[in-house]
Amino acid sequence: MTPTPPSASRSFLGMSPALLWGYVAIAFFMTGDGLEQAFLSDYLVTQAGFSTSQAGTLLTVYGLVVAIAAFVSGILAEYIGPRRVMAVATIGWIVFHAGFLAFGVMQHNYPLMLVMYSIRAVAYPMFVFGFVVWISYAAPQNRMSSAMGWFWCSYSLGVGVFGSYLPSLTIPWIGTVTTLWSAIAFIAVGGAMATFLVRGRGPSNSGERTMRGLGVTIVDTIKMPFENVQLAHGMIQRTINQLALYGFIVMLPIVFTRDIGFSQERWLQLWSLVYLVTVFTNLMWGVIGDRIGWVRTIRWFGSLGMFAATLLLYFTPVLAGPNALLTAGAVVVFGVAIAAYVPLSALMPALEPSRRGQAVALLNLSAGASQFVGSLLVTVLWDRIGTTGTVLALAATYLVGFGLSFLLKVDQNALADTEVRQTANAT
Repeated sequence: MTPTPPSASRSFLGMSPALLWGYVAIAFFMTGDGLEQAFLSDYLVTQAGFSTSQAGTLLTVYGLVVAIAAFVSGILAEYIGPRRVMAVATIGWIVFHAGFLAFGVMQHNYPLMLVMYSIRAVAYPMFVFGFVVWISYAAPQNRMSSAMGWFWCSYSLGVGVFGSYLPSLTIPWIGTVTTLWSAIAFIAVGGAMATFLVRGRGPSNSGERTMRGLGVTIVDTIKMPFENVQLAHGMIQRTINQLALYGFIVMLPIVFTRDIGFSQERWLQLWSLVYLVTVFTNLMWGVIGDRIGWVRTIRWFGSLGMFAATLLLYFTPVLAGPNALLTAGAVVVFGVAIAAYVPLSALMPALEPSRRGQAVALLNLSAGASQFVGSLLVTVLWDRIGTTGTVLALAATYLVGFGLSFLLKVDQNALADTEVRQTANAT
């Protein structure tokens, strides 16, 4: 009789009960981390008196640090365990967020803002992507895309639904700076859940943990995309995935309020709708990806879908004015399309089943690169070619991704087959 992997025994649409509190922790953590995203650039420019270039630079440097930390987070989670990584990330986030506000924002000190915000950037990917490594080991191996769909559901629920919508209620009530301080409470709750309540097996590395061993692992991980070109193709797709999202975070808070005429409250509600949609579509595309194929889902619904949705989200209010209903329709399309990349989170570890934590590290690096490149494109292009030209450039990247998707190949049974072999060898 063929052994059955333990992780495949009990689940609901790919969610392992052992990881349940981890998904909840992600929602809380990303609520705190996402509170600022839909209004920070607008606040810095229109209220705090900083230039659009300074606001763009702050978010671009943040994205660069996120990219590097996202890569290291997967390796550290593989090396010392996701629980430890997530606990340290929680403490780091709270400390440097407090420094960002107390010594930077409240003192109107841009250099300290830049330093504190950049250091805080390390904590977010360490917490979030450390949990992705945990999922790659503890979730049902034959429903990995669905399990990752649950992760992105939790992520979207936090960063977008609560993270973007709550400020529309709290800013008129307690003000912008106090709203930023309130983020610490959500981070603390999420960190406590991850540290004390999550179960499920993680990486099972043996041997002494040393800095030399960690260095060897990092070098080995860097080599992997050169040894397995499919990993490189997956990394490019993940980088393209959220370029428009992070580019729009820099642009649209200003464009929608200053140029189109939406109120800040209406803009925050519209932006939160992106993530409200992805709460459902992340899981939907995860399940669909398991059914119709991961690459097919990414190609037709992710690449082409995001090309159309990026243009639609910008040109709808430009042509129709501050019409909330029509713009909300464009927002929904954007939320549906961006979630179609969810199978990438299953695809990357499936390309290297015996080194899945390191494969996730490369996925994480690409996710961080998406934030960095998206912000950088806007910072570089916006003043040079204008808003419309920048939006067209962001949309064009998805056509590049569509073409490159035909080079992407993966065995969707690789993780389950590896789990069966390991179970058989253990018995």
